[in-house]
Amino acid sequence: MYVIQFISIVLIGRDFMIKKLSTFAIGIAIALGITMSGKIDQASASAFKLDGEPKVAMIYFSEVNDGGWTQALYEARERMEAELGMEITWVEKVPEVASQFINAAERLIRRGHNVIIGGAFGHSDAIKTMSEKHPNVAFLNPAGTTNGPNLNGFYGRTYESQYLCGIAAGGLTKTNKIGFVAANPFGLVNWTVNAYLLGARQVNPDVTLNVVYTGSWNDPVKERSAAQALVEQGIDVIGQHVDTPTPQVVAQENGIFGTGHHRDMREFADQATQCSSIWVWDRYLAPTIKSIAAGTWNPSERPYGDFVHISSGGTDISCCGDKIPADVAAKIESERQALLNGKHVFEGPIYDQEGNIRVKAGETPGDGDLWGMDYLIQGVIGQLN
Repeated sequence: MYVIQFISIVLIGRDFMIKKLSTFAIGIAIALGITMSGKIDQASASAFKLDGEPKVAMIYFSEVNDGGWTQALYEARERMEAELGMEITWVEKVPEVASQFINAAERLIRRGHNVIIGGAFGHSDAIKTMSEKHPNVAFLNPAGTTNGPNLNGFYGRTYESQYLCGIAAGGLTKTNKIGFVAANPFGLVNWTVNAYLLGARQVNPDVTLNVVYTGSWNDPVKERSAAQALVEQGIDVIGQHVDTPTPQVVAQENGIFGTGHHRDMREFADQATQCSSIWVWDRYLAPTIKSIAAGTWNPSERPYGDFVHISSGGTDISCCGDKIPADVAAKIESERQALLNGKHVFEGPIYDQEGNIRVKAGETPGDGDLWGMDYLIQGVIGQLN
């Protein structure tokens, strides 16, 4: 079995964000980091200097055995401890409520921790407040949208790993109909849906993709309903960009295949799950902590945070299950190497469902275009709702 063990967000934003920001506004806020981050004073553009040796703490918004986003961060911490040779303190179940995050961070700082890593988009404003109050402490936040001289938000390019999972789906389907259970119709979800089909068409140009949006990041009931609806539409592979393994469980119950998200989902559906998009935050965070310790970390050079490629430890895949044909597994490996070498998933021409050109031939979208992706490509059946 070919296994790539490298490690998604519970994703940027939680359910309450749906009520506060439109899809476009979320995309722009994340892409540009302006609304939520503010401008960084150019006088503070020198590298951050840490007082003493790094003492790291991580603050998780949910329990560390949630099976998804937070567990991926927790497992990254374990690998980081081994690589860095240090103990990393952690606190779980600190919700995306500013006062509770601030209280937790203050306690850790009083105990001497000088590198604080948040746990979700919803920690963004509170961690910005803390970074301004404690300019000698380094702050990092996965899925964070706030930045500063001692603060970096970061997220991975999940369209890359979902593109690779899509190749697996295209090679597994017998009906030429694959499905996808998606959370919210935001750019960072839409790009995974679109990339999944683009990957599938690398090995099966006739395949189509049915998508159902649940309107929630984490709702097993809605995810089950969506996955079962896809099964009833005749799909035989289910992909996902939601938090729980429910779509994989439904796939196994129905004797079809699936691809997971956040972590290797084979522990929940060992027969169905043949590939998973996984987070590998340690591959980004360990070098970052080394840079902080060395005095070379300079968030001011990246005023809108880090948007991490597969080559730098954003997402990767756990692959391949024993039902994936050998030639498809080889294609996944070769395309993964192409991504490592700089290939862009969304090189044009890219057309939307209505036949409008969205990316011209030979061109690639900018990061702002990716975050603001408000369309589904040709071959996707379903609507942004």
